[in-house]
Amino acid sequence: MTTTVFFASKSLGALTDSQLQRMLDRFGLGRLLRSAPTEHGVMKQTLFVTSTAGEFVLKGNPLYPGQWREEAYFIRHLHANTGVKVPYPYLIDESDDIFGWSYALMPCLPGRHIHDPELLRVLHHEDACGIAAALGRTLLAMHGWKVEQPGEFDPDSSHIRPFAGSYTAWLYGTIHDWLDDAAKYSVITDRDKAWVEQLLDSAQTTMERLDSPAFVMGDFKPENVLVQQTDRGWEVSGVIDFTTSYFGDAVADLPKLTALCLERGEEEQAASFLSAYVGDSAPLQEGFLERFRVHMLHQRLLRWGCAQAMKQVTWDPELSFSEWAEPYTEAAARLLRA
Repeated sequence: MTTTVFFASKSLGALTDSQLQRMLDRFGLGRLLRSAPTEHGVMKQTLFVTSTAGEFVLKGNPLYPGQWREEAYFIRHLHANTGVKVPYPYLIDESDDIFGWSYALMPCLPGRHIHDPELLRVLHHEDACGIAAALGRTLLAMHGWKVEQPGEFDPDSSHIRPFAGSYTAWLYGTIHDWLDDAAKYSVITDRDKAWVEQLLDSAQTTMERLDSPAFVMGDFKPENVLVQQTDRGWEVSGVIDFTTSYFGDAVADLPKLTALCLERGEEEQAASFLSAYVGDSAPLQEGFLERFRVHMLHQRLLRWGCAQAMKQVTWDPELSFSEWAEPYTEAAARLLRA
């Protein structure tokens, strides 16, 4: 389920103090003091809960069976193996006697979301670039978790389930599916299709040489990252939400945040993010740019198709898909040369 794209979910609904106290009692976490909605809650699944034992986040009403076991697996291993700050321990109650659905309870991490309007108002340009670099280093640390084969976590067996066929076949098949879907809501020209195929063909050999699958968060974006300023500068104080995580090509995590920076006209931040991740030139020598193009194509197809379907296009509507997407697919090559 980790590579499934979710566009909506059921919210938590109205919860009573009595229910929240029963939840706290189940884990021996003190007396309820207050609760409040999370401003950046994932799919409306989360709630802040403060008790005499500390501050927590309730995550409930799962998107799919096994969601909590899956997130717990990723959080446990990231906590043990990477040094990245994640919401550990991640407590699970599979029963539904309190709320009518199962839930997870985790510690509330310090810091602020990087898209918090109050934070953005006080940030200097140097601060923004420093935060972007910290994000790149954090992502690189998470990608240090390697496995033997690409695949998804199977919550039923608690093992990694390999992708059907090969990782490249799965990824390319997904891209073609999203291209077909985009054609339902917009004009995808023959030139667009030829451009997509040329990009995929030119990267295929590089993609098939991937011999060290890594953890892929799958949704590395401002809503899922917390930062705080220390005497060492800006640092990432927490990474949350591993609902779409899997194992594959780590470069897949770079396009979403890169594209967001570019959409906002923040090229220097995008360059700081990528440069901090790349470090020396080794990844570039391993087909980094080719892989980046493929994964950015994947992200841009999602963005294009969703915006067209919902009639929320914010760019020049006269642009064809390939004309609109190519500056993004070439972003790493351009920014890392600057």
